[in-house]
Amino acid sequence: MEGEKYIHIKNMVCPRCVAAVEAVLREIDIPFISVKLGEVELQSGLSESKHDALADKLNILGFELLESERSKTISQIKGLIIDQIHHKKEKLKMNLSTYLADKLHQDYSSLSRLFSSVEGITIEKFAMRQKIERVKELLFYDQLTLSEIAFEMDYSSVAHLSAQFKKETGMTPTQFKGNKSVVRTSIDGLGSESYKNHL
Repeated sequence: MEGEKYIHIKNMVCPRCVAAVEAVLREIDIPFISVKLGEVELQSGLSESKHDALADKLNILGFELLESERSKTISQIKGLIIDQIHHKKEKLKMNLSTYLADKLHQDYSSLSRLFSSVEGITIEKFAMRQKIERVKELLFYDQLTLSEIAFEMDYSSVAHLSAQFKKETGMTPTQFKGNKSVVRTSIDGLGSESYKNHL
């Protein structure tokens, strides 16, 4: 713990989460270099008392300090996917599998097996559900046409987008657009098979 300069935090899914974690670090007087989705780079390792104080503060805000390497890796995978789909303006110029393997310096097949064994779905399925959630957001705000959304989200066609959307949500994009009372799912909670129950 004393020597670890990187800590990993579960449930960080948006820029507001980053700001909240930064505020906690400053409040407890923990010097840090950077805060990204799911990961904090510290200036030095944490003492046991600072570690416990941080864990308590994060829990109050709905975050969780991850301890095991498996948990850290899964959190990193989710963070990279969420960041890419929900927050990056530029499209990914490589396959998701290559991107994750490069970022995490691990063989993709190992990452895939770990993720599936713990989360109960594949990385690809998790990423696809993130895309659907992003499409729902874009439909809800009604600023882009369906063709523009399909292009922005890197679907081969509107038909492909519509088919995947209906398979996951039980309604077409047009039906969703006309039903703004539909509750959007928390983007970190798309891993389980209970996903459709949130719709």
